[in-house]
Amino acid sequence: MTAAPSLDRAAIERIVRQIVTQQSGGTAKSGGTASSNSQNSQSELVVSISARHCHLTDEHVEILFGPGHTLTPMKDLYQDGFYAAEETVMVVGPRKRTLPTVRILGPTRPFSQVELAFTDSISLGINAPVRHSGKIEGTPGCVLVGPRGVVELHEGVIRAARHVHMSFRDAGRYGVKNGDLMKLRVESPMSTMVMEDLLVRADEASKLEVHIDTDEGNACYLDGATKVELLKQEPCACEKHKSR
Repeated sequence: MTAAPSLDRAAIERIVRQIVTQQSGGTAKSGGTASSNSQNSQSELVVSISARHCHLTDEHVEILFGPGHTLTPMKDLYQDGFYAAEETVMVVGPRKRTLPTVRILGPTRPFSQVELAFTDSISLGINAPVRHSGKIEGTPGCVLVGPRGVVELHEGVIRAARHVHMSFRDAGRYGVKNGDLMKLRVESPMSTMVMEDLLVRADEASKLEVHIDTDEGNACYLDGATKVELLKQEPCACEKHKSR
């Protein structure tokens, strides 16, 4: 996997001038919120489309938005304690391709990470691998541009692997444990789709919620879904799962 090439200082300065111009009256579209939910009327299962977003460290928040700046919660997410922030950043890939307003999710983390759908990564010209959150070693980087500064990430751009949050109680009900894999079955007027390899992320307090990206949500027509269900996936000894 080759990382995204670094931008020289002159290119970064041109990007900063571009973002300042946009904030002074440009036409960049709003990044919107980070997820859209579809809930099965006969169960408590929620399936959320997780749109492109990023997680930042405290240090990077201050570089991008100014000394002492902290994230401003805009909308609570389904999982308690997490939120979409008012702040957005421009994400810059190779050859200066950009996504102008990528939403930041809070709270801050010990490392910065950008999560994209496959279509987004193609648009940026970044060969982003499918990874579970936090598994960023060896991944490509990018440049983040805020109103007060620029951060160059040397790694951290991923396509987030689909996963399901649940409590230990829910895990017991489904007969799975943290780290197991499950399937998501989505019925809609257009098609019925089964997505495999949802990583189970179980803890004491999480609500039952599946996260898929925008490409996956559009492919299964999640907005029009009439039924969603989680199915236990039998263990597999193939190389793909042994190397996970």
